[in-house]
Amino acid sequence: MINKRLNDVMPIYIAQRPNMMSLPPFTMRRGTKQRGMGMPIHSHEEAQLTFAASGMVQVHTDEGRWLVPPQLAVWIPAGVLHRVEVLTDAELWMVHWEPSAAQSWAPPTQLDRPFTLRVTPLMKSLLDAAFSSGIGPDKAELVARLMLHELTETVHAPTFLPLPISPVGKRVADLAFEDRQNRLNVEELASRAATSVRTLSRLFPVETGLTLKSWRQRARIVQAMDWLARGNAIADVSAEFGFASTASFSCAFRQVTAMTPTMFIGVPDYS
Repeated sequence: MINKRLNDVMPIYIAQRPNMMSLPPFTMRRGTKQRGMGMPIHSHEEAQLTFAASGMVQVHTDEGRWLVPPQLAVWIPAGVLHRVEVLTDAELWMVHWEPSAAQSWAPPTQLDRPFTLRVTPLMKSLLDAAFSSGIGPDKAELVARLMLHELTETVHAPTFLPLPISPVGKRVADLAFEDRQNRLNVEELASRAATSVRTLSRLFPVETGLTLKSWRQRARIVQAMDWLARGNAIADVSAEFGFASTASFSCAFRQVTAMTPTMFIGVPDYS
């Protein structure tokens, strides 16, 4: 079923097993997606690493959304329901590991949750090798094994926005997304969501791990990253999201992402 959904993604290498009725230990595919294409909610029998060689995608799960700009990657464990939104024309490189191979090849570190990651120079070299023409089976397996080791040691990229799960929390989140200029204070948010400030103060740390204030700031920055990736000027994005100046926008952006808007647009080196 996944192959049908990815019919525009060409296989680069499919590892072989003596028993062809079972899943291969890993596969490598690359392809392009046009803006607005995406994929509906689905899951994989294999664990998946998706690298955005260019362009930007956003991955949604029940836990939240991961923005994946150029030169970042997202890890999705086997069986996790997710959907993909293509925000700009994108070239995607994907590696899939059969669960038992991922478990036996990876170090004893947790890879059971989705996350975005900064692509280190070593990981980028491994990806380049994996997707080079003419790679042989022995080298491909070594590369696939080493990728899993590098995954467990890579710093997670701060592009994740956890989403509340309760009806009240979801109402507040929707209101906050619409209020991207941050004009509604917490009392107004609570009133419009038919709840109390005390409930919100308790609910967001429990359901998202962030205070409501921190969550709103991260939501604005994640939305702003989308606008920047679409080619909007930094000053225009700053004004659109209600920041007093580009300097204050840059400061807030750095607090959330550990980089400036200029670095983000320039596709920084995450070494």
